[in-house]
Amino acid sequence: MSVRVALHSPSGSRSFLERGLLLLVMLIFLEGTVLTLGAASSPDISAQDNTGGHDHRGIEGSHVHTNYTYTKKAFPVLSLDYHHIQVPFEISLWVLLASLMKLGFHLIPRLSSIVPESCLLIVVGLLVGGLIKLAGEEVPPVLDSNLFFLCLLPPIILDAGYFLPIRPFMENIGTILMFAVVGTLWNAFFVGGLLYAVCQIEGTYLSQVELLPCLLFGSIISAVDPVAVLAVFEEIHINELLHILVFGESLLNDAVTVVLYHLFEEYSGAGEVTPMDVVLGVICFLIVSLGGIAVGAIYGILAAFTSRFTSHTRVIEPLFMFVYSYMAYLSAEMFHLSGIMALIACGAVMRPYVEANISHKSHTTVKYFLKMWSSVSETLIFIFLGVATVAGPHAWNWTFVSVTVILCLVSRVIGVVGLTFIINKFRIVKLTTKDQFIVAYGGLRGAIAFSLGYLLDKDLFPMRTMFLTAIITEIFFTVFVQGMTIKPLVDLLAVKKKQEAKRSINEEIHTQFLDHLLTGIEDICGHYGHHHWKDKLNRFNKKYIKKCLIAGERYKEPQLIAFYHKMEFKQAIELVESGGGVKLPSAMPSQVSMQNIQPKKLPPPVAERALPQFTKGREEEIRKILRSNLQKTRQRLRSYNRHTLVADPFEDGWNDFLLKKQRLIELEKKMTEMSNYLTVPGAIPDSPTMCRARLASGSGFKAEKGGAKVIPGM
Repeated sequence: MSVRVALHSPSGSRSFLERGLLLLVMLIFLEGTVLTLGAASSPDISAQDNTGGHDHRGIEGSHVHTNYTYTKKAFPVLSLDYHHIQVPFEISLWVLLASLMKLGFHLIPRLSSIVPESCLLIVVGLLVGGLIKLAGEEVPPVLDSNLFFLCLLPPIILDAGYFLPIRPFMENIGTILMFAVVGTLWNAFFVGGLLYAVCQIEGTYLSQVELLPCLLFGSIISAVDPVAVLAVFEEIHINELLHILVFGESLLNDAVTVVLYHLFEEYSGAGEVTPMDVVLGVICFLIVSLGGIAVGAIYGILAAFTSRFTSHTRVIEPLFMFVYSYMAYLSAEMFHLSGIMALIACGAVMRPYVEANISHKSHTTVKYFLKMWSSVSETLIFIFLGVATVAGPHAWNWTFVSVTVILCLVSRVIGVVGLTFIINKFRIVKLTTKDQFIVAYGGLRGAIAFSLGYLLDKDLFPMRTMFLTAIITEIFFTVFVQGMTIKPLVDLLAVKKKQEAKRSINEEIHTQFLDHLLTGIEDICGHYGHHHWKDKLNRFNKKYIKKCLIAGERYKEPQLIAFYHKMEFKQAIELVESGGGVKLPSAMPSQVSMQNIQPKKLPPPVAERALPQFTKGREEEIRKILRSNLQKTRQRLRSYNRHTLVADPFEDGWNDFLLKKQRLIELEKKMTEMSNYLTVPGAIPDSPTMCRARLASGSGFKAEKGGAKVIPGM
């Protein structure tokens, strides 16, 4: 009823009309707004004001109007913009192709037992490059030098340096340096010099090739490639000694290759090398190698120090390790130092301290990410090598290419045999003929040589194309021929292979015991060998470095206990992964398992013997007396060496005395024999029965047997 009254009343009708007009204005306004927003996606502007913008002040009473004409277009449901994502999409396709090829290779056991993985990946690259060329497209320069040295190579070297077995590497560092430095110099000058001699022969049509370009080519082709060595030697499971010799050589010859490359490249334009240039080259080698090690060690210490403060942000722990390592490589390359040696030093320095600071999950992340990253990079390198071979261009010369392959083999064999003859004079464990054959046959070449050849300037080196063709041929020969035949040769020669034995606490105890024993023997003899300096370094590390780089009280933990904790945790993880346990055991070892490591705490005796108490001054006096006396004793000790023993002045007299005494003893023996010979033979002894009968009768008698007289009672 109230509604009806309101409608029939004048005031009610006026209110209703006002509401209706207000609603109509709002609808018109909203409709205009929606149309403006809807047409803004595809406007067709026919007139604009001087400012070029829209003027909407007409709503506020302004009489300025702007005319717009909109053409409505269909909304694009699907559009294609490949150029926007071309680079990351192609990178993803290459990584996917590499991963699928690696997966397929290991799914075919017969193929993997015959053909090495690197050979198959190169073949895949050749097929991909051939398909691109058959499609009429230009093969992209996938193996660019910047891409290789800045993106693909660092993960492989970091993985090798971080997990490098330090103990066998340092025990064989002398042999590795001989092969890496002297061997690489020999190969470079032998190959380069003889190639220049061959090029000067009439009929080869290579007389325009000069000496310095040949030496530059020899320095490029002589270095053993770490990527190729890792790819082949990890499949044949060679023993640890041969693996560390060949792989260590491939890592440390980088400094020699860098110095020779830049030296010959610099003076190829000048045409001559003076003796001063040789001296500068030697200095440059020391700077490149030692500078790279110093840069890597600095970044490794920074990474270890940073990991000390990451206990509250565990998620970024692996990131610091990767970034510091990559910064070490880039910093070394920036100053033309050895980036490979910088990465090796960085990984080897930071590992023991970083692993003591980061969590086990971060350690697992670092381990598997490095393995994954290095595996993908290695796969891409070999695929790109095949694609770059198809891309060309090539300049084939039978004489130059065939002589290069032969000289590389001959120089490698002569260098290994000659250096081993010298090295075996100083080694305790000699390198056998089989070991020398494997070291010589395992000198593989790879993508580093191709990238260095690709960096050559076409204007300074007109024979660059022929050099690249010869480098690719040498790489294919070493990877396919030597890489495919080295495994059957290892089996045929019965070369000792790597034994996959897990380290035990017993082995660790005996290893530390032998280290301390050898250090003590060197200390007693006064001979400062590598065990002595190793012990000094370990003491300095425990006393100073660990306090700065390891967080908390973990640096005080004995090495044996730390190894036991690590081994126990690893066994617990393996147990859970194998399904043998439901949950992880406690982080702390059980009391039963630790009873053989930590000594039992005996209860204190009832009455302890009272020890004399000394004042601090008295203790210092005793220490001073002992220190001075021990130092004097140590100074009186002489280093025992059979080659440098000082002659004793009484030694000749003592030898004469011993000789005279020996002669007297021999003379007495001869006199005794002569007296026995001249004496009448004695009576034949009676049998035991006759002796008992004689003793029982108790009577003496006299008898003669054979001229001998027997006296009663005798």
